[in-house]
Amino acid sequence: MLEIYNENIRDLLASNPKNTLELKENPDSGVFVKDLSDFVVNSSDQMLKILESGKQNRKVGSTEMNQDSSRSHCIFIIIIESSEQKGGDVHITKGKLNLTDLAGSERQSKTQANGERFLEACKINLSLSCLGNVISALVDGKSKHIP
Repeated sequence: MLEIYNENIRDLLASNPKNTLELKENPDSGVFVKDLSDFVVNSSDQMLKILESGKQNRKVGSTEMNQDSSRSHCIFIIIIESSEQKGGDVHITKGKLNLTDLAGSERQSKTQANGERFLEACKINLSLSCLGNVISALVDGKSKHIP
Protein backbone atom coordinates (compact mmCIF):
# COMPACT_ATOMS: atom_id res chain seq x y z
CA MET A 1 0.00 0.00 0.00
CA LEU A 2 1.65 3.18 -1.15
CA GLU A 3 0.86 6.85 -1.00
CA ILE A 4 1.95 9.59 -3.38
CA TYR A 5 2.13 12.78 -1.34
CA ASN A 6 3.73 15.96 -2.73
CA GLU A 7 5.29 13.82 -5.49
CA ASN A 8 6.99 11.51 -2.97
CA ILE A 9 6.17 7.82 -2.62
CA ARG A 10 5.66 6.48 0.89
CA ASP A 11 5.01 2.93 2.12
CA LEU A 12 1.90 3.15 4.31
CA LEU A 13 2.56 -0.30 5.81
CA ALA A 14 6.23 0.24 6.72
CA SER A 15 7.43 0.54 10.29
CA ASN A 16 8.34 4.14 9.41
CA PRO A 17 5.82 5.31 6.79
CA LYS A 18 7.44 8.76 6.58
CA ASN A 19 10.42 7.41 4.59
CA THR A 20 10.25 7.97 0.84
CA LEU A 21 10.73 5.19 -1.70
CA GLU A 22 12.00 5.06 -5.28
CA LEU A 23 10.13 4.13 -8.43
CA LYS A 24 12.17 1.65 -10.52
CA GLU A 25 11.78 -0.26 -13.76
CA ASN A 26 12.83 -3.84 -14.50
CA PRO A 27 12.83 -5.03 -18.14
CA ASP A 28 11.29 -8.36 -17.09
CA SER A 29 8.72 -7.33 -14.49
CA GLY A 30 8.01 -3.69 -15.38
CA VAL A 31 7.63 -0.70 -13.07
CA PHE A 32 7.81 -1.26 -9.30
CA VAL A 33 8.46 0.57 -6.05
CA LYS A 34 11.75 -0.46 -4.47
CA ASP A 35 11.45 -1.77 -0.89
CA LEU A 36 7.63 -1.59 -0.78
CA SER A 37 6.26 -3.83 2.01
CA ASP A 38 4.30 -6.91 1.11
CA PHE A 39 2.30 -9.37 3.19
CA VAL A 40 0.91 -12.83 2.57
CA VAL A 41 -2.68 -13.25 3.75
CA ASN A 42 -5.08 -16.17 3.58
CA SER A 43 -8.41 -14.42 4.02
CA SER A 44 -10.27 -11.26 3.13
CA ASP A 45 -10.43 -10.38 6.85
CA GLN A 46 -6.62 -10.39 7.07
CA MET A 47 -6.41 -8.23 3.95
CA LEU A 48 -8.95 -5.76 5.37
CA LYS A 49 -6.87 -5.40 8.57
CA ILE A 50 -3.83 -4.52 6.49
CA LEU A 51 -5.85 -2.02 4.45
CA GLU A 52 -7.16 -0.36 7.62
CA SER A 53 -3.65 -0.24 9.09
CA GLY A 54 -2.30 1.56 6.03
CA LYS A 55 -5.27 3.90 5.90
CA GLN A 56 -4.31 5.23 9.35
CA ASN A 57 -1.00 6.48 7.89
CA ARG A 58 -2.51 8.46 5.01
CA LYS A 59 -1.99 12.19 4.85
CA VAL A 60 -5.26 14.04 5.49
CA GLY A 61 -5.99 17.66 6.31
CA SER A 62 -8.82 20.11 6.75
CA THR A 63 -9.98 22.50 4.04
CA GLU A 64 -13.04 24.76 3.80
CA MET A 65 -14.78 22.09 1.71
CA ASN A 66 -13.82 18.94 3.62
CA GLN A 67 -12.81 18.36 7.24
CA ASP A 68 -10.80 15.19 6.47
CA SER A 69 -9.60 15.89 2.95
CA SER A 70 -7.23 13.32 1.46
CA ARG A 71 -4.01 15.13 0.61
CA SER A 72 -2.52 12.29 -1.42
CA HIS A 73 -3.13 9.51 -3.90
CA CYS A 74 -3.13 5.95 -2.59
CA ILE A 75 -2.65 2.58 -4.31
CA PHE A 76 -3.42 -0.72 -2.59
CA ILE A 77 -1.93 -3.54 -4.64
CA ILE A 78 -3.49 -6.99 -4.37
CA ILE A 79 -1.84 -10.01 -5.97
CA ILE A 80 -3.97 -13.15 -5.91
CA GLU A 81 -2.49 -16.58 -6.56
CA SER A 82 -4.16 -19.95 -6.77
CA SER A 83 -2.71 -23.35 -7.56
CA GLU A 84 -4.32 -26.42 -9.03
CA GLN A 85 -2.97 -29.92 -9.47
CA LYS A 86 -3.53 -31.36 -12.95
CA GLY A 87 -2.06 -34.81 -13.32
CA GLY A 88 1.53 -34.55 -12.16
CA ASP A 89 1.78 -30.81 -12.76
CA VAL A 90 0.91 -27.86 -10.55
CA HIS A 91 -0.65 -24.94 -12.40
CA ILE A 92 -0.46 -21.52 -10.78
CA THR A 93 -2.79 -18.70 -11.76
CA LYS A 94 -1.82 -15.20 -10.72
CA GLY A 95 -3.71 -11.91 -10.97
CA LYS A 96 -2.96 -8.36 -9.89
CA LEU A 97 -5.45 -5.70 -8.86
CA ASN A 98 -4.56 -2.07 -8.12
CA LEU A 99 -7.15 -0.27 -5.99
CA THR A 100 -6.52 3.44 -6.44
CA ASP A 101 -7.89 6.37 -4.46
CA LEU A 102 -7.01 9.65 -6.15
CA ALA A 103 -7.17 12.94 -4.29
CA GLY A 104 -9.65 15.24 -6.01
CA SER A 105 -8.57 18.28 -7.97
CA GLU A 106 -8.91 21.47 -5.99
CA ARG A 107 -9.82 25.05 -6.70
CA GLN A 108 -7.97 27.10 -4.15
CA SER A 109 -10.68 29.76 -4.23
CA LYS A 110 -13.26 27.22 -2.95
CA THR A 111 -11.05 25.38 -0.45
CA GLN A 112 -9.49 28.61 0.89
CA ALA A 113 -6.19 26.73 0.84
CA ASN A 114 -3.08 28.58 1.89
CA GLY A 115 0.36 27.68 3.20
CA GLU A 116 0.94 23.93 3.32
CA ARG A 117 -2.60 23.13 2.05
CA PHE A 118 -2.03 25.40 -0.96
CA LEU A 119 1.24 23.63 -1.85
CA GLU A 120 -0.45 20.22 -1.44
CA ALA A 121 -3.29 21.32 -3.72
CA CYS A 122 -0.79 22.44 -6.38
CA LYS A 123 0.94 19.03 -6.30
CA ILE A 124 -2.41 17.20 -6.38
CA ASN A 125 -3.53 19.18 -9.43
CA LEU A 126 -0.15 18.70 -11.14
CA SER A 127 -0.24 14.92 -10.70
CA LEU A 128 -3.84 14.72 -11.94
CA SER A 129 -2.83 16.70 -15.04
CA CYS A 130 0.04 14.25 -15.62
CA LEU A 131 -2.38 11.33 -15.31
CA GLY A 132 -4.64 13.04 -17.86
CA ASN A 133 -1.67 13.27 -20.26
CA VAL A 134 -0.98 9.55 -19.83
CA ILE A 135 -4.61 8.63 -20.51
CA SER A 136 -4.73 10.91 -23.57
CA ALA A 137 -1.56 9.31 -24.97
CA LEU A 138 -2.97 5.81 -24.37
CA VAL A 139 -6.24 6.48 -26.20
CA ASP A 140 -4.66 8.61 -28.93
CA GLY A 141 -3.18 5.60 -30.72
CA LYS A 142 -0.63 7.85 -32.47
CA SER A 143 1.67 8.47 -29.52
CA LYS A 144 5.05 6.77 -29.70
CA HIS A 145 5.74 7.58 -26.05
CA ILE A 146 3.47 7.22 -23.03
CA PRO A 147 4.55 9.76 -20.41
